[in-house]
Amino acid sequence: MSHHRETVDAAGAPAAVGPYSHAVKAGGLLFCSGQIPLDPESGELVGETAAQQARQCLENLSVVASAGGAQLADAVRCTVYLTDMGDFAAVNEVYGEYLGESLPARVAYGVAALPKGAQVEIDAIIALLD
Repeated sequence: MSHHRETVDAAGAPAAVGPYSHAVKAGGLLFCSGQIPLDPESGELVGETAAQQARQCLENLSVVASAGGAQLADAVRCTVYLTDMGDFAAVNEVYGEYLGESLPARVAYGVAALPKGAQVEIDAIIALLD
């Protein structure tokens, strides 16, 4: 593996549902793979509403951030994927609870479908402390 990047395996986060790492450290940043609302123990979807699912996505991202030596509050960019843009406001409310102090840049996309039938997926790029 190149010394310019280091993969992160986050114990306590749901197992990846494909051939990817939980995160990769490179250039002072932690690039976190998208998290869908999976229970880390069972691997099953959690939450019936998009807001409930967003909460689990953010909990999972917090575990990944911690495994990479950071915290979600240090995010510089997040991407939110929604299968129904009508859930935008409800997801924003939960998102604000987790990232409301110093908001990162963000993009939100409406998508046709997400893995395992999830309604929400969230990824992050997090600044690492020197």
